[in-house]
Amino acid sequence: MNRETFSPVSRSAGQEKDEIIRYSRHLLLPQIGIQGQEKLGKARVLIVGAGGLGSPVALYLAAAGVGTIGLLDFDEVELSNLQRQVIHSTRDIGRPKVASAKDRIRALNPAVNVEVFNTKLTSENALEIMAGYDIIVDGTDNFQSRYLINDACVLLGKPDVYGSIYRFDGLASVFDARKGPCYRCLYPDPPAPGTVPSCGEAGVVGVISGMIGTIQANEVVKLIVGGGEPLIGRLLSLDAWQMQFREYAIQKDPACPVCGEHPTVTGLIDYEEFCGIGKRDRPYIVEEITPVTLKERLEKHENIQLIDIREPHEKAIAWIEGARHIPFGQVQRHMDELDREAETVFICKSGQKSVYLIEELKKAGYGGKLLSLKDGIIGWAKEVDSSMPVY
Repeated sequence: MNRETFSPVSRSAGQEKDEIIRYSRHLLLPQIGIQGQEKLGKARVLIVGAGGLGSPVALYLAAAGVGTIGLLDFDEVELSNLQRQVIHSTRDIGRPKVASAKDRIRALNPAVNVEVFNTKLTSENALEIMAGYDIIVDGTDNFQSRYLINDACVLLGKPDVYGSIYRFDGLASVFDARKGPCYRCLYPDPPAPGTVPSCGEAGVVGVISGMIGTIQANEVVKLIVGGGEPLIGRLLSLDAWQMQFREYAIQKDPACPVCGEHPTVTGLIDYEEFCGIGKRDRPYIVEEITPVTLKERLEKHENIQLIDIREPHEKAIAWIEGARHIPFGQVQRHMDELDREAETVFICKSGQKSVYLIEELKKAGYGGKLLSLKDGIIGWAKEVDSSMPVY
């Protein structure tokens, strides 16, 4: 039988035999077989994000024999990552995620070519980087990156294998504007800043990363071998706490600004501005106070009231002595209980939700002085109290 090797590089007879053994369970599947495995070996897949979703995607695509895997991430491995980002290990703490993930992939399957980008995906580099790949996997955790990846995929004519996770919930789909809707058809506009907490703020059960990530990997395999029914035009929803799957049809929007009949987005834009973060006009000036300055002023017994707006389970992890606990969603109802003669410092996890809350309180007419603790409880742990856990 005349066949090509499964790997993108030439192999010896012994190596080819090893590959047949390695992928034998794929070769037994009529939906994949030798031809499908050859397609996997020639495929180029870019995974944006080497975290909770990117970890299982990368591992399973490497195990499946995808010839070239690109990894793009600019973060370093942290201890709190290891609860769900299974491609990294304890000894990798402090290393770039792409370097750690590359080592793990090569250990799993040395024949896979791994290309790493230790950088942030931006409007300036996205088209150039993504152009070199057949399929893009979205393993990111923020809206600006999701819109950026979507728009770049539409402009380049590439499928966007989407996944997102939150607490016990997950979503997965395949956006391919050539055959169906894109991400903007589902979500024309991003949510208001601060209204949707990230996994770092709300928490996430580790295994949901694997459940959604492996669904994404499965979609990539189907797209490469050209079989099955991809999640194009369908949104798969998973509630892992109740263990319920639901499926929703997504229609292509003729008025979509990027993939519609008359697109108005013909190039990449400023996605932080589009999502209402970064360089945006704020109707109110929000003043921040650094952890060190706050500590000094508290030691001088200045008239300051501390309000911790995190959730009760977060309060159990770490706490600044003397703070009053009012969860984020209840602050406006208790606004009249605040001492307007004192300076009020709001404490959240990272300093973002407190900024948003102060804007809302000022809109509601609160007249006292409001401050946001810069970098939140994390900043306090890093700059003031090193014994406090960073979660």
